[in-house]
Amino acid sequence: MGVFLYRPTGIYVTYANIDLSPMATLLFRSAVFFLLLLFQLPSSSAGVSSRSVKHLPGFSGPLPFELETGYVGVGEREEIQLFYYFVKSEGNPKNDPLIVWLTGGPGCSSVSGFAFENGPLNFKIEEYNGSLPQLQLNPYSWTKNCSIIFLDSPVGSGFSYGKTLQSLNSGDLTQVHHIHQFLRKWLVEHPEFTSNPFYVGGDSYSGITVPAIAYEILEGNKHILPAINLQGYILGNPVTDTNTNDNYAIPFAHSMTLISDELFESLTSSCKGEYMNIDPSNTECLRHYDTYEKTISEINIGHILFRHCPPDSAKPQGFSRRRRSLYNSNQVLEEPKPPLPTLGCPTYPYVLGSYWLNDNQVREALHIREGTIGEWIRCNLQGEYTYDITNSVPYHANLSSRGCRSLIYSGDHDFMVPTLNTLTWIKSLNYPIVKDWRPWFIKDQVGGYTRTYANGMTFATIKGGGHTADYAPEPCSVVFRRWITNNSL
Repeated sequence: MGVFLYRPTGIYVTYANIDLSPMATLLFRSAVFFLLLLFQLPSSSAGVSSRSVKHLPGFSGPLPFELETGYVGVGEREEIQLFYYFVKSEGNPKNDPLIVWLTGGPGCSSVSGFAFENGPLNFKIEEYNGSLPQLQLNPYSWTKNCSIIFLDSPVGSGFSYGKTLQSLNSGDLTQVHHIHQFLRKWLVEHPEFTSNPFYVGGDSYSGITVPAIAYEILEGNKHILPAINLQGYILGNPVTDTNTNDNYAIPFAHSMTLISDELFESLTSSCKGEYMNIDPSNTECLRHYDTYEKTISEINIGHILFRHCPPDSAKPQGFSRRRRSLYNSNQVLEEPKPPLPTLGCPTYPYVLGSYWLNDNQVREALHIREGTIGEWIRCNLQGEYTYDITNSVPYHANLSSRGCRSLIYSGDHDFMVPTLNTLTWIKSLNYPIVKDWRPWFIKDQVGGYTRTYANGMTFATIKGGGHTADYAPEPCSVVFRRWITNNSL
């Protein structure tokens, strides 16, 4: 481990490579960072640039909510510029919670939250005809109850950029550290939100980074004033243990009758429950796994009931589809660039978003710095990424012991991070159950099932939901609203 830290007054600190656990690494980095911050004036807002947005191309009339966009410089000499969209609560912004929301990937833009999932806007689903895609209000926006910072992180995702080639290299721990720096600087620039209840949230791969960010914030509060008023965190269909995540896909496929009993039994007996790192010499397991992959190859893994469509953009680095074969258990299959999703595909809004965000008028309205980003791609990483947090369960345990609330929700038709996976790691925490498994309702209909734990954790399924909130926006918004306002599901 090695890092080079910067503060605006010009003092630099380096430290040598040290072999530490992820949590110890975060603690060590934070300690150095905190010492630097002690030399800064509390009112310093160096590296922060923000501007108000009153109108957006494609939306009729002035925006009926307060939107701000901007950049915050982090890292070595602020060579990394993290871009954000800030939406002020439509309720009572002086008292409502403040959330930083991260999109997974890693490397997917926060527009995914802002315009497709839980943000204030959606794209009108119309076939693209060459004109600018149109926007409409999202009736299920979470910003009705809280203020949200939608952050493009890590560097290279969305409109966030690095000033040097080296600065484009990132990783789990580096991203966590940079987001923490971002939050401290942003709150100095926005002191009116310092006392608001603060939450860290995200979905998918953010299940790796969000708990670590919350942990680093709590450590920072020991040394830095004003403290960030962290109350908890929110995760949707979170990746939690990267070494075991895919092992739950086959039991899910069997439970949903996507594969036969016979194939499931053959896989279970030959692979012994290990499907991520199959021994190349285990030809029987490889043969059955190959049959399994062929069987489910035309299923939408984000939501098994939705139409299977080509991807909307390049896959984030490190998530290339690795297929086991009898000849090479880690062979990466190079596939030709697929066509874009068409109207009727669940991912078609992403295509509209790409046309919209690559329009010069839109970039001008969002105050994007000219020449910093070429083509906007929803999921993209420009540099190397280090996956140095493989399991976020220890962070969950630490946070709960320090009084943090948490909401973990799971779309029950998600093939990427099946509900069984999430329930298994939650069970491993051994939290006492306060209210056992029960349905929750939207009016008189079951919206899903929930369980409440003594350590401040609430788990909820989203009936009919998928990998992200855009598959079931209303029930996701109901669960969030009840939880954030401390009401029972």
